[in-house]
Amino acid sequence: MRLIDATGEQLGIKQIEEAQRIALEQDLDLVEVAPQASPPVCKIMDYSKFCYEQEQKQKAARKKQSIIVVKEMKMRPKIDIHDYDTKKKHVVRFLQQGNKVKVTIMFRGREMTHTELGLNLLNKLAGELAEIATVEARPRLDGRNMTMVLSPIVVVEPKAESTKEP
Repeated sequence: MRLIDATGEQLGIKQIEEAQRIALEQDLDLVEVAPQASPPVCKIMDYSKFCYEQEQKQKAARKKQSIIVVKEMKMRPKIDIHDYDTKKKHVVRFLQQGNKVKVTIMFRGREMTHTELGLNLLNKLAGELAEIATVEARPRLDGRNMTMVLSPIVVVEPKAESTKEP
């Protein structure tokens, strides 16, 4: 097998017994890193330290990722203006928190013949929220529901330049 030292230096091709003896002398572990290579590659390292560092890298990667949540707001086509305003405030709050919002208009019975009322309502909402949200999915009819997805506009804040005098 090809042997690599703890410092990353190649020690050449060695027998398994000799590689284990070298690792034991250095009080480290012998780890096979490339079993499919010809000859297989082994490295002398502290395996528990290696596992710990890998775990820390994964934790850091999880902290940096952003989780996108889709909130849903349901309305009816004959919604009263005050109820509409209340639901619009909830949508604004969701968007300001950085969440996407799925707005659903639910039709019952004969309301299905007037789907344009729901379309007008969704277009009105999209127009009123144009400065803080973009329409990710245009209004479309799914059975008895008409849905539209709004996503928040990401505002890039200019970085404050440091004014250091020489």
